[in-house]
Amino acid sequence: MCDREKISNFALNFRIEDRYTMYRQTIVCISLILCVLSARAEDSIKVSAADLQALIQRVERLEQRDSVSQEMAKEEAKPQKKYERGKFTIGGYGEVTAKHCWFSNNYLRYGKNPEKFANDHYGEFDLPHVVLYLGYDFGKGWSVGTEIEFEHGGTESAIEIEEEEGGEYESEIERGGEVALEQFWLQKAFNRYAIIRAGMQVIPVGGLNAHHEPTEYFSVYRNEGEFTIIPSTWHEVALTFMGSTKNGWHYQAMFLPGLDSDRFNRKNWIKKGAGSPYEFKLANVFAGAARVDYTGVQGLRLSLSGYCGNSFRNTLSKSNSELDASAYKDVKGTVSIGAFDFAYKGYGFVTRGSFMYGHLSDAAAITQYNISMRKGSVSSKEWVASDALAAGIEAGYDFFSLSHQLSAVRNQQFYLFGRYDYYDSMFRYDNQPTDMYAWCGRHRIAAGINYYPIPQVAVKAEFSYGILKQGTRADGTRGKLYNDEPQLSIGIVYAGFYQL
Repeated sequence: MCDREKISNFALNFRIEDRYTMYRQTIVCISLILCVLSARAEDSIKVSAADLQALIQRVERLEQRDSVSQEMAKEEAKPQKKYERGKFTIGGYGEVTAKHCWFSNNYLRYGKNPEKFANDHYGEFDLPHVVLYLGYDFGKGWSVGTEIEFEHGGTESAIEIEEEEGGEYESEIERGGEVALEQFWLQKAFNRYAIIRAGMQVIPVGGLNAHHEPTEYFSVYRNEGEFTIIPSTWHEVALTFMGSTKNGWHYQAMFLPGLDSDRFNRKNWIKKGAGSPYEFKLANVFAGAARVDYTGVQGLRLSLSGYCGNSFRNTLSKSNSELDASAYKDVKGTVSIGAFDFAYKGYGFVTRGSFMYGHLSDAAAITQYNISMRKGSVSSKEWVASDALAAGIEAGYDFFSLSHQLSAVRNQQFYLFGRYDYYDSMFRYDNQPTDMYAWCGRHRIAAGINYYPIPQVAVKAEFSYGILKQGTRADGTRGKLYNDEPQLSIGIVYAGFYQL
């Protein structure tokens, strides 16, 4: 307790105790005076016992009222207890974006005749992610967290009467977004070194999944490399052990169900294998994930993360007995991912980077199995690579850091940044011509600005240029196989978390 609080409580108690003493002394004095006067002037002054009792009861009521006032004053003077404040956390993040692309969005643009789409262009307005987070600390180490995500504005449907179909009622999808419970977990913290969490939670493999809030990267949209080849934001029902040390080490180890190889494809590698198209998550096979961060140097974060688990038998298409009796009895589809990412902030500079490499065993057998699946199945029936990779780095300088008025007084930032990415979802694959999927790999360069009028809000603008890989043309010459992809993007984003 601080000195001011001690002095305040002492003065309060002194005033109240002094008031009690005054009341008692008053009663005694009145009683004595009345007794003396009654004895000497019995004829002229007559005070009954009832009058004296009434006077005493009135003083007692005053004492009782002051006692209640004392308790109320003491409660008001007490510092606010921990459970009365900071137990409820509310927050989230969101993005409002627009872009114009000087290339085609036709699904055939990477086909045999890409020159047909060389002069196409298109634009989009979007709400890529709007997320609401709610959390509560029950005390004694127990807490809960929830996160609800609305992608691309959520979903909408309506009932319409179709005049062309005899006035039938028909349900129409008005907007094709997604609403998902991205996180729901219960957590028990024994101490800072040992925390157990169970439920739907983010799998922190790579730099993007661990730091996916839009104020954690410069680009208008999430970086294309990691976003393309692995799930983002990757969330699964998992059991996690985590903690941190006093010298800046943070660690997580997770046990979770494996991916579903039925939905692997050429463009997104294993990305579609997370989650589930069913009302439940298949868990015929299991996986593990881990992450270690070091933040012991001011402004610097170094991180290693990884994932390993089988994926092939996580399917409803065939039973295990059918698979054991087929040519696929030894196929496991083990997915292994290793990643390194970092961030540094200081002296007005911010630099972030990441590198990820992934391997899928039995990729050729999984490709053959998926292609053979019946029509209407969840499989995309496409080739999948045995290896994929993604690498990226960005750097920006806050020019407002040169002005004390703008940075320290107004707490604003203005970054000019540049970014480079390289990724390939079909980096290695078997039994196909080398350049068949050259469009799956590309370089991407970008430059732009981030303006922070307040720390929780950023206004972004960016020009990027996607440079697709070269390959061997049909006439045998070497050169461009597909059109490059320039794009102008703008957005306004926010991210904030507050304790109530």
